[in-house]
Amino acid sequence: WAFTSGKRSQKPQIWPSGSKVSQRAGHEKASPIMCMDGSFVIPWTGRSRDEQKAELKTEEFDMLVVGGGATGSGCTWEAATRGLKVAQVEAADFGAGTSSRSTKLIHGGIRYLEQAVFSLDYGIFKLVLEALQERGFMLRSAPYMAKPLPIMIPLYTWWEIPYMFAGAKAYDFVARVFGNAVPPSFFINTAEAMYRFPMLKEDGLKGAMIYYDGQMNDTRMNISLVLTAAQYGACTVNYTKLCDLIKDEQGHICGAVVEDTLNGERYNVKCKGVVNATGVFADSVRQLDNPAAEPVIKPAAGVHVILPDHFSPAETGLIVPKTDDGRVLFFLPWEGTTLAGTTDSSSDITMTPAPTEQEVNFILKESAKYLDKRITRDDVLSAGAGFGGIRPLVKDLSQQNTAKLSRTHAVEATDSGLVSIMGGKWTTYRRMAEDTIDQYLKTNSEVVSHAVGPSVTEHMSLVGADRQGIVCGHKFDRISVTLRNTYNMDKLKAESLTHNYGTRALQVAELCQREPALKSRLHSKYPFIKAEVLFAVDQEYAMTVLDVLCRRTRLAFLDTEAALEATPTVVEMMGDKLGWSEEQRAAETASVKQFMQSMKCGQKQK
Repeated sequence: WAFTSGKRSQKPQIWPSGSKVSQRAGHEKASPIMCMDGSFVIPWTGRSRDEQKAELKTEEFDMLVVGGGATGSGCTWEAATRGLKVAQVEAADFGAGTSSRSTKLIHGGIRYLEQAVFSLDYGIFKLVLEALQERGFMLRSAPYMAKPLPIMIPLYTWWEIPYMFAGAKAYDFVARVFGNAVPPSFFINTAEAMYRFPMLKEDGLKGAMIYYDGQMNDTRMNISLVLTAAQYGACTVNYTKLCDLIKDEQGHICGAVVEDTLNGERYNVKCKGVVNATGVFADSVRQLDNPAAEPVIKPAAGVHVILPDHFSPAETGLIVPKTDDGRVLFFLPWEGTTLAGTTDSSSDITMTPAPTEQEVNFILKESAKYLDKRITRDDVLSAGAGFGGIRPLVKDLSQQNTAKLSRTHAVEATDSGLVSIMGGKWTTYRRMAEDTIDQYLKTNSEVVSHAVGPSVTEHMSLVGADRQGIVCGHKFDRISVTLRNTYNMDKLKAESLTHNYGTRALQVAELCQREPALKSRLHSKYPFIKAEVLFAVDQEYAMTVLDVLCRRTRLAFLDTEAALEATPTVVEMMGDKLGWSEEQRAAETASVKQFMQSMKCGQKQK
């Protein structure tokens, strides 16, 4: 933030004082926002994509990060806060791949702890320990968006009660090493379990364990990471594909050939090394560096189906740790719907994986064992709304079952200056980034000659988190109240904006003050408003209609029919803002329709 003391006309100062926050990256085009004490803040506003693309063409960077998902954005933020001059390119939109298709949980891995105990595997235990530490970080770094979620494990045999109780308490104990980021677990009897989760099958139920993990909105978290990196001086450009690596006479990477996928323009980027953070596509970048590199990524699909909200309470999830084939079954409340699914099945590598007929049938079959009301095809929203996500597990040739592969990450460095980060999960993105930048500085110590500081991100927060405590004193319900009282928002709109933007929700609301029509909903069933479209284009690098419908809002993931109905409005708004021709508008509409087909459940497996 830039902020003033009391009057809008006073000269602002840039916060935080003496930090590395990019002043050149911000220009004052946002309205001042009133703080708790009556002073005003001028919100930071980032450079446009065109401005950053111009820098990408002309400057030399200490590091080029390839990949705009959680890991790549984390690496960019990590590098920028250490003082490196860093650029980031993403072939599609930020978070368009696996990072937008997660289970939305911030978790340590309670079932991995069980594996660690029974196999006496310190490596798995260390993974859980690391993930629990990072769970606490994620809940602190974006508290407006990330929240603790109580999760119920139903127990249908007496012996399960002491077993699950001991396991949940062990999970609590390990997490307590890093503070109490979430409440402790506890046992509840049958009556309490039915009160908390009325859809649960009561016959034979002996009780349930309640334990806590975290929950988030993954694409909103992803764009917040990108914006925070940009705030610290990073150059972040989406829709820019890596085509080739450029090497000097000694065989060291000195640049990259990239292509603007929006207009086909190719150009060179000068850099001293490259971080490969492309997830399931990591092998393709490794083979640009060394065509003989052996593939190491083993993709594992996680399947998700969107159900009506009545299949889970608004504040409690349900997880069955082990189904008939050893996979997990879950029902999680998310954005006014129920997210259901299983995890861990082999998959081909694709940007838009969809639940297959076999996977959907498995979810319906297993659900009938635990829910009192049978889930039918008619219950699946939007004629079959669902999505799959592909995890980039690092291949172990001795393991054939993806459910048994560890989610730990691996960092690989080559003599040419390419550092690849592979594996891992959303929860541990920051630790993965820290390890990657540590390795990058070792690998490229001769070319990155200036002083670089240690990692500081563990103690930092993301944009929107009221980092100085001046806007709402870290009490984000105050933002929601302000939106309702000062900006005349209804409760659902105010809570949705606060949850997704934090203090930046006030910037969205300021757009509505200038143009009241922007307060209207994009669709009557959901709280997303028109102002979010313009904010996404102005402040969050949205370049296509799908960027808005899928990732700046989550409408396409919640309800494909509602997203299709909102498409003409978004096309008109973005087209007018970005000067699209009629042909471009038609192409955008066609692209949305094509994408929505990939969200249909029950597609036949080839």
